[in-house]
Amino acid sequence: MNPAVTEDRLPKLTGKIAPDRIRLARAPRPPRGLVEGFKSIGDATSVISDIMDEMGITGAIGASLLKPTIAGSAIVGPALTVRNILQREHVYETARDHVNRMAEFEAHNLALPGDVVVIDGVAGISNMGGISAQTGKRQGEAGAIVHGGVRDVGHSRRVGYPIWATEITPVTGKWRIETVEINGDIQVAGVRVSPGDIVVADETGVCFIPRDRAPEVLVRALQKASFESRKCEAIDAGVSVADLPTNA
Repeated sequence: MNPAVTEDRLPKLTGKIAPDRIRLARAPRPPRGLVEGFKSIGDATSVISDIMDEMGITGAIGASLLKPTIAGSAIVGPALTVRNILQREHVYETARDHVNRMAEFEAHNLALPGDVVVIDGVAGISNMGGISAQTGKRQGEAGAIVHGGVRDVGHSRRVGYPIWATEITPVTGKWRIETVEINGDIQVAGVRVSPGDIVVADETGVCFIPRDRAPEVLVRALQKASFESRKCEAIDAGVSVADLPTNA
């Protein structure tokens, strides 16, 4: 963890993106105890997906689309958002002239411990590599969600930085991608994600929970998780299938 990164002191900017493209210097912080509450739920994304259905919230994406790079990983934290697009120039021109407009390192620079970097990225191209992942790990981030490609997964695994991504590719983004916004609203697989929204990710998938509704989602999710735990205990105790509890 970087000791220089605190909530009340902003770091020197890297200059990799214009300051006016940084919509918020810090992602909004969750209420005390919220992240820990979600972390206490087993099989969290399945439980939370059910609760969001009941509340009319769209925000669950399966692991068949956003695939985890580290088996067994589970993370919870506020979203720090990044939006990438293709550069206009041909890749051979940008590579020759070393024109690198990626700025996820600025997101790492602004991250607070526990943040989850969420990238609305470019398909078929790496939006995050191994050195970037190592930097995020050093900053204390929980991990990253990338709608687009990533690379150097061996590196990110070695440093223990979990990523959920739609693609893995060796093709670099540094000559192809331009980061156009940090901490603005983005879309991931059709789901709107705002900075500070709560991200829950595990082997089953990813849930994006709107930050203003997250406390209610947590209360309901804890109730459902408790019910499912009691039902599992009844199964282990030999209760007949017909007599198992059916209502949460």
